Amino acid sequence: MKRYEMVKSKDDFNEIINKGTRKANKFLVIFSLKKNTYSPSFGIAVGKRLGNAVVRNKFKRQIRNIVDKNKFLFQNYYNYIIMIKKDCVNVSYDLLEKSLVNLLMKGNK
Repeated sequence: MKRYEMVKSKDDFNEIINKGTRKANKFLVIFSLKKNTYSPSFGIAVGKRLGNAVVRNKFKRQIRNIVDKNKFLFQNYYNYIIMIKKDCVNVSYDLLEKSLVNLLMKGNK
């Protein structure tokens, strides 16, 4: 995921979370909101309950990698916020990837 594909500002995060549509499963929550530009933008939110900074950054790196590998599943003209739930702590990378892909497929039907 490149820097220009990221949602960084707190105001944008809050707008997407408050006005966007929500899809959730046991490990992740995805908020999406339509925007004017063509390519999708992504934000990743990890709460402090998940662990210390090392653990939170590990999950952010994993989610960024999963998003890069599965960009074709995301719709254009949308902003996405991916929130990681506390249940992810002892989950393998493969299960996390399957969870995100299934959540995106559920939303595209």
